[in-house]
Amino acid sequence: MHGEVHVDELALADELAGDSGRVAGPDVAEYALWLGDDALVLSQQLGWWISRAPELEEDMALGNIALDLLGHARSLLHYAGTADGRSEDDLAYWRDEPEFRSAWLFEQENGDFAKTIARQLVASVYLFELYERLRASTDETLAAIAEKAVKEVDYHRDHAVQWTLRLAGGTDESRARMIRALDDVWPYVDELFRDEPLIDRLDGVAVRPSTLREPFDAVLADVFAEADLAPKSAFIAAGGGREGRHFPTLGYLLAELQVLARKHPGASW
Repeated sequence: MHGEVHVDELALADELAGDSGRVAGPDVAEYALWLGDDALVLSQQLGWWISRAPELEEDMALGNIALDLLGHARSLLHYAGTADGRSEDDLAYWRDEPEFRSAWLFEQENGDFAKTIARQLVASVYLFELYERLRASTDETLAAIAEKAVKEVDYHRDHAVQWTLRLAGGTDESRARMIRALDDVWPYVDELFRDEPLIDRLDGVAVRPSTLREPFDAVLADVFAEADLAPKSAFIAAGGGREGRHFPTLGYLLAELQVLARKHPGASW
């Protein structure tokens, strides 16, 4: 006899960071959409690797990173939705492609494992610098979300750095793939640091993207020096994700993400 085991039901709302009942204004809500959509799209991308990663441990690692990012997305989209009464599910499942605000970097296809790591390296270094600064936001909800997220993204960054060094310092094939992956991803870096007009209206609330470029470059310079890498790109991508203009991959990703909710609206289980 092992006795009885009771598992208390945890309301999903209890998992949201920074949820104190505050209502976001229109500009703050738009900014929260930017960050929430970045996290949601990257989470969906990484979830694809579960059962496909090169090692069983990586199935778990990438799955856990995806869950962390999904948590960030939920908190941010929940806050964004307070501006007009939409839920996080409404924003995730019932917006069409032009209504999303994710940057093109997060929308890049998984490719092989090296390309996923290259995208993850750029994304995690950027997100760490962003959330580190956002902790000082005058918006208490955004600051609280950032306070939780930065601790998790610190692990994501270390994971990506270690895999970058491992692939760059491995076989001739793994090094060649890592070099190619960084070159493929690099055109989409600049969009992350563009100061859109919205930022001017959120002084003290949002983090000015251009101020993150210097620390971002410094971290990656150390990584690239250790790995003997020098990413290059022949062009800088136009971007436009913050304005609803997206890379072609996003439509396919959203179709997979949204199909169940749209096929069975209002379903619960």
